[in-house]
Amino acid sequence: MNSVKDTAAYPHHIEDLRIRLMNQLFSLLESQSRTRSFASSISTLVKRLHGKGLEEFERGLARIDDPLTVEMFRNAITDFRNLDLAFDKLVDERQRQWYKNGKYLKQVIDELTETTDYLASILVEKSLLERQSQVLENIILSHEKVSQWKEFVQEILAGFHKIFPFNFFFIAFAEEHGLSLYFYYMGEYKEEEKRQVRIQLGQKMLRQLNLPKDVLLDIEEYQIPGHLRTADLSDIRMLTVPVPDHAYGLDGLLGVAYASVNTLTAQERTIIRSLLSVMVMVVGSSKVLSRTLSELEYYSVHDPLTGIHNRRYFNEMLEYEVGRSSRHHHQFAVLLLDLDDFKEINDTYGHPLGDEVLKKIAESITSHLRKGDIATRMGGDEFAVILPETPPEGAKIAAESIRANLESLAFKSPNGKDFHVTTSVGIVSYPRDMQTVEDLMSGVDVALYQAKGLGKNEVCEFDAAAHLKQIMRDSRSVAEELRRALREERIQPYFQPIVDCKSGEIFAYESIARLLETDGRVTVAGQFIETIEKYGMGRELDRIMVRKVIEANRQIIHSQGKPKRLFINLSAQEIQGRGILGYAEELCAQLEVPPSSIVFEILERDAISDITHMGKFLTNLRKKGFAFALDDFGSGYNSFHYLRELRFEYVKIDGAFVRNILNSKIDRALVHNLSRLCQELDILTIGEFVESQEIFDLLKDMGINFGQGFHIGLPLNTL
Repeated sequence: MNSVKDTAAYPHHIEDLRIRLMNQLFSLLESQSRTRSFASSISTLVKRLHGKGLEEFERGLARIDDPLTVEMFRNAITDFRNLDLAFDKLVDERQRQWYKNGKYLKQVIDELTETTDYLASILVEKSLLERQSQVLENIILSHEKVSQWKEFVQEILAGFHKIFPFNFFFIAFAEEHGLSLYFYYMGEYKEEEKRQVRIQLGQKMLRQLNLPKDVLLDIEEYQIPGHLRTADLSDIRMLTVPVPDHAYGLDGLLGVAYASVNTLTAQERTIIRSLLSVMVMVVGSSKVLSRTLSELEYYSVHDPLTGIHNRRYFNEMLEYEVGRSSRHHHQFAVLLLDLDDFKEINDTYGHPLGDEVLKKIAESITSHLRKGDIATRMGGDEFAVILPETPPEGAKIAAESIRANLESLAFKSPNGKDFHVTTSVGIVSYPRDMQTVEDLMSGVDVALYQAKGLGKNEVCEFDAAAHLKQIMRDSRSVAEELRRALREERIQPYFQPIVDCKSGEIFAYESIARLLETDGRVTVAGQFIETIEKYGMGRELDRIMVRKVIEANRQIIHSQGKPKRLFINLSAQEIQGRGILGYAEELCAQLEVPPSSIVFEILERDAISDITHMGKFLTNLRKKGFAFALDDFGSGYNSFHYLRELRFEYVKIDGAFVRNILNSKIDRALVHNLSRLCQELDILTIGEFVESQEIFDLLKDMGINFGQGFHIGLPLNTL
């Protein structure tokens, strides 16, 4: 039996019950003992007097001569002796019962003690629970409290102290550089007293947490005012709650400690330990959340790869700079940088190396900026720089310096060879070129586009006179309108005939996209196709066109019994994505349109940029029955190389040559020789921009197979 003698271990109401019952039991036991003692005395007296009476009867019997009288006395003596024996048995039985009752009482006392011990171990005083609840009610997590977790801890401790007064509180963290101890003093203490606390209690806490005493300590101290202090540090009792080894995610928290001069009951110690366990979770979780929030806040305005600012921060700062420069009549400039052909680096060397290149590019850009200039990564391989209080002349010098430095950087490929990256840079200046955020971004987009068009690795300033029309066309609001039109599928294929130069009969139709405006107007492709490509919407446009063209051919089959040959343009994005293969094949199978009636047109510049995989792409589609035409042939520098590497059923000769064959000897010679070349390669030729009968006749004489142009037929929305 576990007999607990520490009365402080019992809640008050349990202790009162225990004492009351024990007093009653002891009184009963005492009464029994007294009765037993009294009965024993009476019994001894009775036996003594009874024995004496029998002896006198024996002596008197010797003096009697009458036999009858003697016999009567002898019988009486025998009865007295039997009575004596019966009395002894009665006394023995009474003794046995007394012993038995005493044993029962002792068992009752022991069981009562066990019961009160058990109740004391499971029951908590209501007042203690209420005090615990008051502490817990003040622990409310919020964004502000978590982000300022040190102040939050002080707030909790202040409430904790009001309910369970204590003198000191300690928190231990394992940090990268060593161990951090946070000391909280509840009240004002002198420096010498704090020193004693650090020495005595700090080391005591380390021992209780099983930490080495000579570990490097980083101590932070906080004084929570308004509380009574105690000067006697020799009688401090410390409660320490360590963090279990398996408790991950508490950001290095090792444990907390509570130090007080107050004597605590066992119940109070239990409650305080539970509160300290809660403090462990609150402090550890708050520190983790605080760090997470800080990281989220950091990455909300920084690029995680390069560490420089991101697009969001750029937008905010550009808006701020417009307002600031407007108020102070300052000039500033925006640079937009795009790495030339960066996709090839990722494709050739892999994305990990590509990421390393981007990091060094970011470092190089920032190293060439002044304090206050803002470098950002806009996404992918695009960077932007804001140059506050910088005139256009200074912006161009800075842009050229950045471009030249980036060009000079040497990167190591996995095989140990050096490679370089060039950069195109667009510049727009405030207020000379544009005055709003939207216009500045549109302007710098156009300038960058111009730099790319000049052959890349160029710096190009925005020219308002030359670029005004383009910027209107390429503005982001227009892009958003196009995006909405694509979602609503307000794209309609128009069909322009392609005729056989010998027979004059229609051989095929080129499908040309038209945008149906919400007011019913029809916009030609030339007014929106560049914006579509620039903002990455080419794939959506192609999907709509492919589906609507194949559906139109299905209607032709239904009405005329056989399909027409239809040419469909593919964007560079769709070619890179390769998803068109399965999509077109599925549509043809679903609508029962023969793939041989579909010819995909691919621009020469798009194919050349990815010639490595283009061959496989064309071969796979050709196996399905589709045919291909090389569009704008002759406009690029590698046209002949392209014909050598890839196979096309058709070549559409660049309209710029065809248009002038009547007046330009050079263009005429070029078209003539291209025609002969394709004939020798068994490739059919199509002359575009046939704008007169004379051009058509001349193409026919040159051996061009087919002609297309306004003279032959305008694009119509029906076949």
